Amino acid sequence: MRAIKGGLGATVGMHDTARVMDDTPLIALAGLSKLFQSRRGEDVLALDGVDIAIRRGEFVSVVGPSGCGKSTLMRIIAGLLAPTAGSVVVDGRPVVGTRNDVGIVFQSATLLPWRTVLDNALLPTQLQKLDPAKSRKRVERLLTLVGLADFRLKYPFELSGGMQQRVAICRALAHDPAILLMDEPFGALDAMTREHMNLELMRIWMEERKTVLFITHSIPEAVLLADRVVVMTARPGRVDRVLAVDIPRPRTLHTMADAHFARLCGEIRSELAPTLPGLAHL
Repeated sequence: MRAIKGGLGATVGMHDTARVMDDTPLIALAGLSKLFQSRRGEDVLALDGVDIAIRRGEFVSVVGPSGCGKSTLMRIIAGLLAPTAGSVVVDGRPVVGTRNDVGIVFQSATLLPWRTVLDNALLPTQLQKLDPAKSRKRVERLLTLVGLADFRLKYPFELSGGMQQRVAICRALAHDPAILLMDEPFGALDAMTREHMNLELMRIWMEERKTVLFITHSIPEAVLLADRVVVMTARPGRVDRVLAVDIPRPRTLHTMADAHFARLCGEIRSELAPTLPGLAHL
């Protein structure tokens, strides 16, 4: 299938062009820096001069060494942290606090043990006082989408780790946000469950068409899922390179055996090798 160039350096397949509306970024970070202070009073620069633009409907993965500020970056976009310098603009407006048009999925599902699957997924809609009937209808559709319709009245302890993360994804999407931020959501899962969740996420993304920022330590996972991969340096985190993933969708686990997929993963490893000595020989 012939690929065409989209804006912001992305490459998309011909069948994806319907979702590429324009090059105006939904999320724009300019000169973003974050300085923390340790308990000893020492300054720790986590992020330094980060520039990233993500357009509406795009799936962007972020990879980098541990401690490079990936999670800090996500929390700043979500409005949970304020930057020390630079700007964060979402949908044309500066981020000055938490927003209702953002959904977040963390590494741990953090479900409330006393609430059923359905009630856990409904939580954001209840906090935002959205229409109960419409919210329940949307959440039940999401649970059906992820294969949990028959588990909607179960409790978290009755679910596997992968199932709990699917509930967490439904919860993040329950209020129909424009943006989905995911901070290593599958990092605690076993390898087989993680692969299955990657496929589930791609299917959900194709159905929902949200703008996704996905943080991961897994290079193959980043390439499999994303339109573009942002490679960050060691702390202080800076954008080292943005790699367009010019692999047509839909993608499957067989995609990971493709020579071009391996080449893209190799390029990212080469970028990370200077900061991760263990990768230098790979």
